[in-house]
Amino acid sequence: MRRTSSLASPSAPMRTMVLWCPDWPITAALRGLAVRGLAVGGLAVGGLAVGGLAAGTSGAGTGRDPAAVDVPLALIEAGQVFACSASARSEGVRRGHRVREAQARCPGLRVLDYDQALDIRAFEPVLDAIEETMPGAQVVRPGTCAVRARGPARYYGGEEEAALWLLDALDALGIHGSRVGIADGPFTAEHAARTPQRQRIRIVPEGGSSEFLAGMPVGLLGEHALATLLRRLGIRTLGDFAQLQPQDVEARFGDAGVRVHALARGLDSRPVVPRVVPEELDSVVGFEPPLDRIDQVTFGFRASADRFIDQLVQARLVCTSIRIEVDSESGELSERTWLHPRSFTAADVVDRVRWQLQGSGSIAGNPFGSGLSSAITRVRVVPESVDAIGNHEQGLWGTGHDERIHHGLSRVQSMLGHGAVVTAAIGGGRTMLDRQNLVAWGDRTELARTERARPDALPWPGQLPTPSPGTVFEALRPAMVIDAAGVAIDLDLRGVLSGTPARFSTDGRTLRPVAAWAGPWTNDERWWDADTFRRASRFQVVDDAGAAWLLVLDSHLWWAEARYD
Repeated sequence: MRRTSSLASPSAPMRTMVLWCPDWPITAALRGLAVRGLAVGGLAVGGLAVGGLAAGTSGAGTGRDPAAVDVPLALIEAGQVFACSASARSEGVRRGHRVREAQARCPGLRVLDYDQALDIRAFEPVLDAIEETMPGAQVVRPGTCAVRARGPARYYGGEEEAALWLLDALDALGIHGSRVGIADGPFTAEHAARTPQRQRIRIVPEGGSSEFLAGMPVGLLGEHALATLLRRLGIRTLGDFAQLQPQDVEARFGDAGVRVHALARGLDSRPVVPRVVPEELDSVVGFEPPLDRIDQVTFGFRASADRFIDQLVQARLVCTSIRIEVDSESGELSERTWLHPRSFTAADVVDRVRWQLQGSGSIAGNPFGSGLSSAITRVRVVPESVDAIGNHEQGLWGTGHDERIHHGLSRVQSMLGHGAVVTAAIGGGRTMLDRQNLVAWGDRTELARTERARPDALPWPGQLPTPSPGTVFEALRPAMVIDAAGVAIDLDLRGVLSGTPARFSTDGRTLRPVAAWAGPWTNDERWWDADTFRRASRFQVVDDAGAAWLLVLDSHLWWAEARYD
């Protein structure tokens, strides 16, 4: 039986214009700090001094954007550098470096956690400005977007003129240094924008994509495994890969190979799909005159909360995450994201507004929180995460006990405060106590980024074997372990026990015979700092009654950490 080939003649590539904002995560992070009036290390942004310049949230009054001031800054995700500024790169910092390695290369490096939501949110004004100049933008990623080039080129009198209009729109926002690439297909256009050059516009003539891409490495295809294999076969550039016959590529690499082979040949047939601007679902209430009491603010926002939920229902959506922004009379901003285990109701939204206002701090002597120092002028609620309403319909017989439990706990939470009702969650850490976290009821329980990013199959030094103990003591209990001669057991620097455990005690009174034991599992914490260095070794011990214990030997002293129930 003859195999049917999946090869097909690719459609003609679409002339595409790609806008690229270099170091966009850094730009978004600095602009976010400027909005909040915070500082990075010794560099102040947002209405304060920035390198001798007075900077506002958009560089008003100076012609400079706070994000344009280059500082050695790195954004960290999963313990590695996700993005870094130009000055940090000049010191040798690169994406993928561990934090310790990056700081060793650049001692003055400032680090912040990478916030993808901030990336997306900061790029929205840029997209609005682009779509005012030329409609139909497709977001490739925050900081990069694609537009069909044919329409703007006809309107503005040429591809270069259209690109100049696009760059002028971004310069007006204070975003300098952005680049535009124009070519056949989004793949070639993006790499045209990213190619190092003195000009901010790079135009690849029609039909010249394969020649433009020929000298670029195969790693740009985005397929790491395929690129590694091609390099082993001696194929190191896109030009070398493009010279292979499509039939041979399909026979050796399959459909995925055919797809990236077409990219290498400059035959990117992917269309530019304009984004669909979502319906505005925000709810905003202004107060004139400003209000300085919590009950007045929540009462004034109640009707808006009802409209907010009604708009979501009409759009057949439910909201699982909201962002509440509170503005004060003195220009301060309180911003916080609230999560819900299922979906928000109008009452839930009002409760979150109240809880945010009941935080630490005061306004004009009233118990007003959120760090504001004057009366409230505006409250805005933004739906950050939405889902189809069909995914949250109740079952045929309702949700039963779960619904009543959630209603009761939420009611107690509304009366006592957001942090008054908590639930247990497992987090990161080396000890059992460190891994126990309490989160407010209704918030999603997620592991830290570093914990989620680490594959569970990979071991780490000192990791205990499964199963985990059933009871973890709130505080370590003094314990004792002795050998057959009654001498206390100790551990030397090489991890060798001074004797064989024969008896142990976890209450300081009763000595139990040791039926079995295992260990040690040793943790060396902060080994690089002599003042805070700590070494602890854990042992599993079973007594003659079959009860198992987790004991810790720390600084020549024994402690009971947990019990296996």
